[in-house]
Formats: sequence, structure tokens, C-alpha cells
Amino acid sequence: MPDLVHVTYQQTGKSKKTNELGMREMQEKAYAGRSAQYLLLKAPPASGKSRALMFVALDKLENQGIKKVIVAVPEKSIGASFETTELKKDGFFTNWSPNPKYNLCTPGEEKSKVSAFLKFLEDPDEKILICTHATFRFAFDGLDEKKLDNALISIDEFHHVSADGDNKLGEVLKNIMAKSKAHVVAMTGSYFRGDSKPVLMPEDEAKFIPITYNYYSQLNGYEYLKSLGIGYHFYTGRYFKKQPDKEMSALAEILDENKKTIVHIPSVNSVESSKEKYEEVNHIIDVLGEMEYQDEKTGVMYIKSAKSGRILKVADLVNDNSKSRDKISNYLRNIKSADDIDIIIALGMAKEGFDWPYCEHALTIGYRGSLTEIIQIIGRATRDSNNKTHAQFTNLIAAPDAQDDDVKVAVNNMLKAITASLLMEQVLAPNFNFKPKDLGEDDNDKEDKTTIRINGFKLPTSQRAKNIIESDLNDLKARILQDDKMLKAMPGNLEPETINTVLIPKIIREIYPDLNDEDVEAVRQHVVVDSVIKNGTIEEQGDKKFIRMAGSFINIDDIHIDLIDKVNPFQKAFEILSKSVTTQVLKLIDEHIQSTKIEMTEEEAIILWPKIKEWVNRTGEEPSLQAFDQKEKRMAEALIFLREQKRKRALENE
Repeated sequence: MPDLVHVTYQQTGKSKKTNELGMREMQEKAYAGRSAQYLLLKAPPASGKSRALMFVALDKLENQGIKKVIVAVPEKSIGASFETTELKKDGFFTNWSPNPKYNLCTPGEEKSKVSAFLKFLEDPDEKILICTHATFRFAFDGLDEKKLDNALISIDEFHHVSADGDNKLGEVLKNIMAKSKAHVVAMTGSYFRGDSKPVLMPEDEAKFIPITYNYYSQLNGYEYLKSLGIGYHFYTGRYFKKQPDKEMSALAEILDENKKTIVHIPSVNSVESSKEKYEEVNHIIDVLGEMEYQDEKTGVMYIKSAKSGRILKVADLVNDNSKSRDKISNYLRNIKSADDIDIIIALGMAKEGFDWPYCEHALTIGYRGSLTEIIQIIGRATRDSNNKTHAQFTNLIAAPDAQDDDVKVAVNNMLKAITASLLMEQVLAPNFNFKPKDLGEDDNDKEDKTTIRINGFKLPTSQRAKNIIESDLNDLKARILQDDKMLKAMPGNLEPETINTVLIPKIIREIYPDLNDEDVEAVRQHVVVDSVIKNGTIEEQGDKKFIRMAGSFINIDDIHIDLIDKVNPFQKAFEILSKSVTTQVLKLIDEHIQSTKIEMTEEEAIILWPKIKEWVNRTGEEPSLQAFDQKEKRMAEALIFLREQKRKRALENE
């Protein structure tokens, strides 16, 4: 199956260059916002968020009256990112020098760590503490928030926080913001904070100054990486067993021993799992070749390749034995060259915070419901390294089977996996700046190839709406793509205008109830335009630029919001999908969608009415409910709905 997403990069080196203070491009942006009381830093893996925090925190200690810095990380291993770091040698005014005594990301009982945390707050000579999210939560059980009045709280991997009532970290943060004068720096490498659950309530989130450094800027500014592909591969039965009409398993087809690969096996609770995780590791080893031996000191398995005869170095992170796990984890932490390991097999590990720059291929078996998890896994392969020019993410998922009791689950998983790839394309593609055509050009526009002017385009009026557009557009797209109605509509069962002007604004109102109608429309237009343009292809012919979208080739100077609203921004992936799976699978997908119909609304019926009239004029007949064409069936449903509404109004007027 061809890649659903393929993005190329220009290798500018810009994201890795440093300024006179030793800051990379992203860190410089973060430092510019250092005076904010609440700062939200959204930047990709490997962009240098931990060092960005050091720069900001040290300035707050030196110049802003902050006395204490508390850094909370999700797990102990990530604490290493905040150990002593020399910054002065590159131009900064001081070094990051935490006392090892107050690095609580070490082995030991939680009770003693909480005691150390409380002692730190009372110690006038100590300035920096590093702990896990868990220690941070436990330490605030009964603590007076006022003790943090002169403190900076930094929460790394902020997407772990949630406004959900069961999320204790979210509750602690809410109380700190409400009851103290503490400063907060929140950092995340995920663009989908909390996935379907919000990280903070809107009124709390609005207090943060967002600093966003997008994936495209990061990857485009690398030295070595030229391209990134995201693809899906479907299988029947078990992924490690021979496929129908083929001589090999689906895994054997796509597991390339010549690429440095992380293989994530399915969650034991998923339909793709055999429920025997150790056996699945053995199956992967069998696909690669034959075990020669396992090094007792390092835990590395040496496997003779069945294809080439060469020796492959394989790491097993699925093994629950702590002694074995510690051996191989320690080996992986100290890797110095691409030759040190070839394949890593993992289950819950090797995602967030895991650093293997040489990784070329992230192969994930089974559907992943969390967009945050997907982008964290992709991030393992998108480090810049001299051993690769291309990074690849492949999701190997079960195709629906009519004989399977879980056919609906399989269809849903497939649809959600495809929508995840659509979202990744939005995140990883170049960003554009959209302006109304009648606003008039300024001098910057003439040189700026990223600005597109659109007739009928609306700009936001409030600062809240501006912040959503500047910093939360991908978050919002994630929420839209996860909506059940949208999932059913995206394959083309509804008219694009219905998706763009009815479903999307309805979701925006639910997520941002504080926006007025004007700003809802401005945000809606930005979401739709950004999605459509990024799914299209821009081409230059002479001194003119054209965009190819949904089969049309349009001069960018003539583009109008009404024209864009006639394009389904999400259909391209389903068109690729339809060429890559069997007609039987497509039929199962269609049957599933039809079995859970989207109810007709007045707004959709009104949009469809001109199309119904055009249909009748062209064919001489009304659209039929029995038609195979889903759009004709939808028009027939709209006609019945409109007649019923007309009948009801007539009764009311009698």
C-alpha cells in the first residue's frame, strides 16, 4: 500500500543552529516569552524543550523574583534530561546546576521522596528540584499552595494532565493556579494534549501564553532527513502468520532488516493481540531468522538473518523481568553508533522520551486509539542522524472480515487509523498564512511564499480566537477528526458543504462555548482552509501559482472561501484506501457506516435542496432511497425530511 502521507524537507539546518546565547530556534522563541507567568510550550520531540526550560527558569531565578524551580516529569528516566548542563560555554549567563540531592528521579520509596520535596520547599539555599509527576501529586496532598508563591512549576509532557475529575495532576495544577502566585511552564511534544479530554478547562487554558514550534519547522531545519512517510498495511488473521494467497506473513512483508526499526507489538487488550506477548516476540525473531545467542552482560540477542545470513542485533523490551529489562535498557542508553543495535521489539516502552537517533522505521502493530501515542511513536524515527535521509511510520492493522464477530470494531479501528494519518499530514506539512483578499498586500507578502489570500475569508476579532488559530489548530482538528459523526461523514457520505459548514462549526461551539458567532466562523474557515490547502498540491507555472485540490486545478489568485467549502478536506486518504483494499473490505466499511446513519438536520437539508433540484432537472426523477450512490440516497433522505418539515408547519398554521 502506498504512503497515505509523504512529506519532503529542505535540510536547511536552521532548527539545529544556535544563536549567541547557545539557543536553537525553538529555544529562542521560548526565551522570548520568559516573562509570562503561565507559559505553554508546544514543540516536537528532539527540539530541545528541556534546555528551553533551563533558559527560562534561570532567567526567572535571576531576574524575576522566583526563588524555587520544580520540574515534574512523567517517569524517572526522563529526569536525566534535566541533569547538570553547561550553558555558559555557549554564551548564556549561567549554568543549570541542580543539586543531585534534590533529583528525586532515582530509585527509592515515594514516602522518602515526598519528605525530600517538602524539605526542599523550606531550604532557603536550594533552588532546583526534579521529580516525577507522581511525587509532585503526592507532595501536594494537604500542602498549602501559598508555599509556591515564589516558585516556578514546570510540567514536562503536559499532555499527561487532564481537566478530568479523576486526573489528580490536573486538579493539583488547577489549585496552584487558583490559590498561589506561582509561575507555570507547561511543555509537551504532542500536539494533541489529552486527546479527547481537555488538559485544562477553557478559562484556565486561556491564561497561558502559547509558544508553538511546529513539526515542519523542526524537520525542515534538519541536516540529514529529507522525507517522512506514513503508511498503513492491512492483514487478515494473525499478522505473524502466512497471508491468504501469499507465501509469507504480513510482518515478513514489511519488516526490513536493513532499516533500523522499532517494532511495537499490539497491546494485550487489543483485538490484534494473541494475548501471548512473549510468543509474539518469538514470532518476530522467527521472521528475522535464527537465534545464535544472547549476550548475558548486555541482554542483546544475536540473530542470524534468514534473508542475508548476516548477524542482527535485537533488543527485547517486552520482557517483564526487571533484571533483564535493566540490562538491555542500560545498553540502549549508552549506544554510540548505528551499528550497536538493528531492531528493538517493544510493547509499552520506547515511546515517550526514548532516544534512538538512528531509528529509521517505527513499525506499529495494531490500532492505537491515542493520537498522542501515535505522534510520540513517530517521533522516535524523526530524530536527525547521518545514517538516514528518510523516516517511516507504518501501522500494521487487521482488515475487517465478514466472518469475524468483531467486524464493527475492526471497521472502526481502520477508519480511526486513517483519520490519524490525515491529522499527521496536517501536523507535518508546511504551514500557511491565510489573509482576506481585500485586506491589501503589504511589503512582506511579496517575498512570503507561505501567505495565501482568499476571497470572502474572515479574520478573528477576539484574542481568544486568535490564540486558538495560532496555537490550537491541530488540537482542534484532532477533536474534529475524533468526533463520531465526522468519522462517518469523511469517506464522502455527506456533501462537503455539510461537513464544512454544519458539522465542523457545531463541534467548534461545543469545544469553545465562549466564542461568539463571528469568531466561530473565523475559526471554522481557518480549520477548513488549512486542511484543504495542506491536502492539496501547490504548483508554480511561470509567475502564477495553482493549487490542485479534489480534482480541480485552480489559480490561487481566484480562490474563494465558497469554493473551498465545496471540498471534502478529508477524502484523499479514503480514495487511496479504496485502491489498496479489496472490494469486500470496502463493502464492509460502507455497510458499517450505513448501519449507524447520521441524522438529517435542517441545515444539511437546506444545503442539499439546490442539488436535489439540479438532480431532478438533469434526470427527470427524484433521488431514490434505494440508490447505490450514497450521495443520491442522502438527497432522497433530505427530500423526505423537507417534506415532513413542510407538513408540520402546515399543521401548525391551521
